[in-house]
Formats: sequence, C-alpha cells, structure tokens
Amino acid sequence: MTASISVGDKKQFVRWFLQSYKMKRRECIWILNYMLSNDELLEKTHFVEDAHYCPRAMVMSSTESKELPFRFYKGNLMTADAEKSFHDLRLNPEQDLYLQLNFPNRPPTPLYLSVLEENPYIPLDETINAQDRELAEEILADSLSSFQEESILKQIDEALDANDKEKFFELSSLLHNIKAIKKMKGE
Repeated sequence: MTASISVGDKKQFVRWFLQSYKMKRRECIWILNYMLSNDELLEKTHFVEDAHYCPRAMVMSSTESKELPFRFYKGNLMTADAEKSFHDLRLNPEQDLYLQLNFPNRPPTPLYLSVLEENPYIPLDETINAQDRELAEEILADSLSSFQEESILKQIDEALDANDKEKFFELSSLLHNIKAIKKMKGE
C-alpha cells in the first residue's frame, strides 16, 4: 500500500455506502456499522477489488449486484457465515482486512475512488491473462476479417468466370465496404 487512507475518509465512504445501497444480507449492515464504531479495525481495513486473493478478506454485495451476498476468507478457509467473520473481526482488529464491496459503481464515484486501494495480492499472471485475452481477440478478429476478404475474392472470381455481372458488382461493393470499415478502424 503506497498511500494511507485516513479513517475519516473511510468512515465518510462507509456512511455514504450504507445510505445509498441495500445489502443482500442484513449482517453486512451490522458489520459495516461496527467498523464505523471501531477506528482500529477501520484503520486496518483496505477497500480493494478481487479481495478473494487476500489472506484475510470480506466480500459483501448490494441487492443490485449479481455477485454472491457475502464471503469471508481467512487463509485457506472461506465461509458465508457472517457471525463467524464478525467474531474474527472483534478478536483481531489489528490484522489487515481487505474488503470488496459489490455494487453498481459505473461510473465510479469519487468517494469510492478515494478509498479504493490497489490489491497487493492479485497474482501477476492474472493481469497477464487479461492482456493475453485481449491480444487473442484482436488476432481472432483479424483472422476472421482476412478469411472473409479471401472468401469474397474467391466468389468474385467465380462470378467473373460465370460472367455474372450482378453478382460481381454486389460482391465488389461488399468487399469495398469491408475494406472501408477496416481502414476506419486503423487496421
């Protein structure tokens, strides 16, 4: 964690969040209210994305989210029991807690961005996989486009051999449109 976020900023965000969203599980509201009353715990709470990678993490979802309602991770253990996780929070407020809140945040609110921290536990290959996926999609689109052009050129040759002017002009126009679209995309 490079920048430390103040307890005051975290409290302001949690209050706003509780006023703005309904939670899928009422225990989440209790836990968030408990955090508001415990500065030591809030000091050690880090708002992150992909919290399941963290050694001690909690994931909560608002009713508008499609994600699971609640999860608590500690080491290799995972539970949906909010009471057990609350007990762990009370007994270990000095341990770092990584909290992921699933709620509609598009575009992200400045208040959320002000408390959001980079998750130090996301595996490096996770980000590489996203880049690889993007590259693979680009290669696939290029291959599909090339195949489409070759197919149209073959059909144009067949139309010329058959002396089918209508088909020739139709396919030539289609090929021209495909190349124009490709040019607009900068390919």
